[in-house]
Amino acid sequence: MFAARTAVAAGLGVLLLVGAGAAATRTPGPASAASFITDDQDRALVQHGFSTASSAKNAPGGMPDFTEDQLVQEQADMGTNFVRFLIAWSQVEPSPGVYDQEYLDRVEERVGWYEERGYHVMLDMHQDLWGPGITPEGTNGNGAPVWATYLDGFPVNHHDMWELYYLEPGVIRAFDNFWNTTGAHPELTDHYAAAWRAVAERFADNDAVVAYDLMNEPYGGSLQGPAFEAGPLTAMYQKTVDAIREVDDSTWACLEPQALGFNWGLPSGLGKVADPRDGDPRIAFCPHLYPLPMDLGDGFSGMSRDLVEGTVAAWRSNTLRTAEALGGVPIILGEFGLDTTLPGALDYVDLVYSTSDASGIGIAYWSRDPGSWGPYETDGTPRNLISVLDRPYPRAVSGQLHDWKSDPDSLEISVTPAADASAPTEVYLPSGAFPDGGTVEGGTVVSWDDESRILRFTVDAGDGAQTVTVRPK
Repeated sequence: MFAARTAVAAGLGVLLLVGAGAAATRTPGPASAASFITDDQDRALVQHGFSTASSAKNAPGGMPDFTEDQLVQEQADMGTNFVRFLIAWSQVEPSPGVYDQEYLDRVEERVGWYEERGYHVMLDMHQDLWGPGITPEGTNGNGAPVWATYLDGFPVNHHDMWELYYLEPGVIRAFDNFWNTTGAHPELTDHYAAAWRAVAERFADNDAVVAYDLMNEPYGGSLQGPAFEAGPLTAMYQKTVDAIREVDDSTWACLEPQALGFNWGLPSGLGKVADPRDGDPRIAFCPHLYPLPMDLGDGFSGMSRDLVEGTVAAWRSNTLRTAEALGGVPIILGEFGLDTTLPGALDYVDLVYSTSDASGIGIAYWSRDPGSWGPYETDGTPRNLISVLDRPYPRAVSGQLHDWKSDPDSLEISVTPAADASAPTEVYLPSGAFPDGGTVEGGTVVSWDDESRILRFTVDAGDGAQTVTVRPK
């Protein structure tokens, strides 16, 4: 996760808050996402899960501190169906042109845990502060290999707060060399694209892996804003998608905007990426959301609440507008989260989920790590977050899905029915409000699974968008 809590935030805070307010008053974007990632039965998939997990960033072997039993508990407690699983370039390509198949074996084993339980997986090539090579200790950054780290003699001073490293000349230089702003290392993006090709070659035929998140929270170094997004970032995405399509023509490629600014509700200048696959493009937009007041440590109360609500509204508008500009692509909110001990924290989580539901956006909450940001304590004790995330939601919808509205004891889905639907719609219903399943207005129940809490039904035929309502039985 990239956050700008300290000097970055302090230096740009006023400008960004004003900008976020201005963005919120711009002409609204589309009402909801134009499309969704789909399954092999052409059902729209709604992502409800976690980024798993921050503990993988510097772990020996690159795997998160997360067990199969913990996944079983997560699914039972919150009905999750999706994971944004962290991987790292440094693990995939530990030396130039050499791809670690044992590491990919470990990733594949974890993917198998999710596949066995009906999840969909997005592999996220994660980075923060470029990589472990920015300091001799190797513990401050993650993502890029040491061999791909060129500081060119620029310093990297130590900081107690990790976000400040983004301001260090050496870190900026490492990014500048990757994006070839320096003109010295055009080979680095070639290596990055080839590393993704190696990942895609391994997972091309894996039914559980539906998407590749091409880079976590891109940072432009000395080049920022639209010049970075429309230039080097878009070019790197195009090169990477082209490389993936050499071995995998079906998995979706997810594009993130520059984190600095967009995470705070400002617009994106990301350019359109062409998909060389046969058939419709499989490109998605996967931004993050971290309102600036929360990056500065505030909760969701008082003046901060007003500012955060404005940021969320601006973020929604800019997210939908960017997805439209990229070709009407699906949207997944790849990260949002906060310390849930802060005032109003659960209200904020509910706001983001409600906003995403109304916009046709799936979510991977940050993160599955234990502690105050996550759903469990370090000893496995459930935390307050579970009460908000255990909510009714559509998992897979036959027909053209538009949006949905989740209340504790009801679920409304706006969908244009498919005349030739080959599979039923599936929704998840929490045990508290739906102990015996649900009834369906606007559809016909096919089955109810009390263990998985999944209700399956067909949607009644009709012209145009229909509203289907699920209530307790």
